[in-house]
Amino acid sequence: MESRYHPAEIEEKWQQHWAEEGIDQTSETRDRPKFYALSMFPYPSGNLHMGHVRNYTITDVIARVRRMQGYRVLHPMGWDAFGLPAENAAIDRGIHPAQWTYQNIAQMRAQLQRLGLSYDWTREVTTCSPDYYRWTQWIFLEFFKAGLAYQKESAVNWDPIDQTVLANEQVDSEGRSWRSGAKVERRLLRQWFFKITDYAEQLLQDLNQLEGWPERVKLMQENWIGKSTGAEVVFTTEDGDELPVFTTRPDTLWGATFMVLSPEHPLVAKLTTPEQAAAVQAYQSEAANKSEIDRTAEDREKTGVWTGGYAVNPVNQEKIPVWIADYVLMGYGTGAIMAVPAHDQRDFEFAKTFDLPIKLVVQPPDQPLEVSQMTAAYLHTGVMVNSGPLNGIPAGKGPGQSVEAAVQWLEQHGKGKGTVNYRLRDWLISRQRYWGCPIPVVHCPSCGIVPVPETELPVRLPEDVEFSGRGPSPLAKLESWINVPCPSCGTPARRETDTMDTFICSSWYFLRYPDARNEQQAFDPAKTNDWMPVDQYVGGIEHAILHLLYSRFFTKVLRDRGWLNFDEPFQRLLTQGMVQAAAYKNPKTGKYYPPSQLDLADPRDPQTGEPLEVVFEKMSKSKYNGIDPEQVLAKYGADTARMFILFKAPPEKDLEWDDADVEGQFRFLNRVWRLVTEFVAQPPATPSADASLTRAEKELRYAIHYAIQQITEDLEGDYQFNTAVSELMKLSNALTDAPCKESPVYAEGITTLIKLLAPFAPHLAEELWHKLGNTTSVHQQSWMKADPTALVVDEIPLVIQVMGKTRGTIQVPADADQATLEQYARESELAQRYIAGKEIKKVIVVPGKLVNFVVA
Repeated sequence: MESRYHPAEIEEKWQQHWAEEGIDQTSETRDRPKFYALSMFPYPSGNLHMGHVRNYTITDVIARVRRMQGYRVLHPMGWDAFGLPAENAAIDRGIHPAQWTYQNIAQMRAQLQRLGLSYDWTREVTTCSPDYYRWTQWIFLEFFKAGLAYQKESAVNWDPIDQTVLANEQVDSEGRSWRSGAKVERRLLRQWFFKITDYAEQLLQDLNQLEGWPERVKLMQENWIGKSTGAEVVFTTEDGDELPVFTTRPDTLWGATFMVLSPEHPLVAKLTTPEQAAAVQAYQSEAANKSEIDRTAEDREKTGVWTGGYAVNPVNQEKIPVWIADYVLMGYGTGAIMAVPAHDQRDFEFAKTFDLPIKLVVQPPDQPLEVSQMTAAYLHTGVMVNSGPLNGIPAGKGPGQSVEAAVQWLEQHGKGKGTVNYRLRDWLISRQRYWGCPIPVVHCPSCGIVPVPETELPVRLPEDVEFSGRGPSPLAKLESWINVPCPSCGTPARRETDTMDTFICSSWYFLRYPDARNEQQAFDPAKTNDWMPVDQYVGGIEHAILHLLYSRFFTKVLRDRGWLNFDEPFQRLLTQGMVQAAAYKNPKTGKYYPPSQLDLADPRDPQTGEPLEVVFEKMSKSKYNGIDPEQVLAKYGADTARMFILFKAPPEKDLEWDDADVEGQFRFLNRVWRLVTEFVAQPPATPSADASLTRAEKELRYAIHYAIQQITEDLEGDYQFNTAVSELMKLSNALTDAPCKESPVYAEGITTLIKLLAPFAPHLAEELWHKLGNTTSVHQQSWMKADPTALVVDEIPLVIQVMGKTRGTIQVPADADQATLEQYARESELAQRYIAGKEIKKVIVVPGKLVNFVVA
């Protein structure tokens, strides 16, 4: 009899068998309901980390359970393979980005296969492969045809030493280039945008359809879209140029005492007087070198410069000074604001800093307020004053209040109109990089922007490029690739040298999986509309905004282009928590130390001897707390790693790595192994001629079907994998303790345990299933349904109390009424020990629970 569990042998054997048999391949027949289970695909960095393992294990359990429940399941995997790290590798190591990327993919694919994940590898997609990015380019052209792709000038991070454009992540916290160390400048460059703002309202409203999404993710998207209602009002310069502003409080227009423009506003030069020109230009240069985050931080000191010019307030014809300040951004709203310092805190601070006038237009309802008394802006309810037609109206946004009245007045007098504004801005998709999807347009001196004909897609990335990290993008330096005839008129023209933001590639990959080998189309709408939307999407909370928002946007555009017949791509979303591990940190210096250098019983700073803090933080190399999945797989096997990750915490919560708990799961799987191998070694159970079950058999059958019921419930709704694993342990214990090991009920328990274990520990379950003599896969068996009759109990425990103190329990018939329960309790040996010879004053019976005797 084999008594040892050897995960390495078992796992390799069954992974090979499943691949040969193709048991994870997707069924194309539509005779069963569909279930599309999807994990967010990874960037191929070369190594899996524990966050990946957690994400993919969660989705795999869901996919395996749904297959056993009779669904046809699509569970694919691919690679989000374009991006900056590959280009950096090319510069640092002299290896082509494609070679580096495909090496990493091969390594990570092998790691994924060792985890026993039930992927249909025939549908694998790789976004950097021409057979994928051909269709990314086709989608770009769909956007272009719909008027949703356009070019305009936009600021970029410019490294003046390397003469190159930097991504935000290549600029350090001090605003310097990560490679050259130069102070980064902001420059204007003509770049491509997608007009996501056209879909702002739909993206906002359709959040209501997403009942299977976490509320906090929906709220994050709602805030990112940032809808606000108000009015657009047009101020004019003294020369008659229009300065439109958007305000959510048009009722305070009469309190505007100055205007502030973005330093990049096109009218700044015209408004600036000769006396102010030097100060304005110096301020513009300074602002150009700051990030948007720095410019809009609430707690930073207010800076600004007067242009020397004035604007006219349309509601009262007052002349007010026009300033520039870096906290006003050109990309949001109109790049101009009216400032009402009495009722806006930022305007109040600005006015105080530069000694600008403050005018009250809302008075508190109880006691009058004087400007001289104000230490902050007044932001509360009150009554309108100093506001012409609005005087005496209650201040506020409700019906009949001042905002509504102001909008009506503005519209009646042609001074402005009620409107809606969004924080969401159009999506800048241009990247001055090589390793990305080329934008399929040509710039012709005669025809302008000309799309590359669809028959000529893909526009392939050239391979004979040089990576230096200096100067423009490698594509922009390759004249042989750039110079092409115009597809429209044949005149010598130039290719677009920008590539697309990698978020473009990941905004439609889920539409490709249902038809991943199609060479004629991005996807066959019949196939993709059959499988979509994704039934369960699993990924990190860090993608709550951009990736999910962009994917929703793409879905709506392709729907409107006639390719899709649904509104939302992901029906249910699970954002798994992080995997954390113990890190050793000096709280004074913030420095982390590797555990290998420390005495873990008393961890101290090796240099200073100061005690170190032990903190659980997200695994990372810089904190020396990463756990290599390869080492865990080598020591314990994939099934143990999966079981630990599922058992340790609910999926949406952060998980703290603990070697002792990993060991605990390994011991549990060993117990299951022994339980089954001992059962196989004993003679087969012979059915009893007596059809009635013994009490032990009834109790075991109850435990079996209770486990089925509970685990099935845990795998629906919120996916409580941790309690499902706990129920597997309880069933294993019930089988271990059962005295009826020769009974058919025990055999039913063993079979049930293996089937219930299959989605969690697929290799061990398959091995044990075959040890029982089965020839088909356990993963092709039907999921069990609990038998309601097994869950009906004949007897229940009844608690016996004397004077409110519990003395023990007795077994009584489950259907006994109140009088019968009292009789059983009185006559029980247990109660007699405490009430014999005593006067019983009162008996309290709680049916189904307890009997309490009150004695003299």
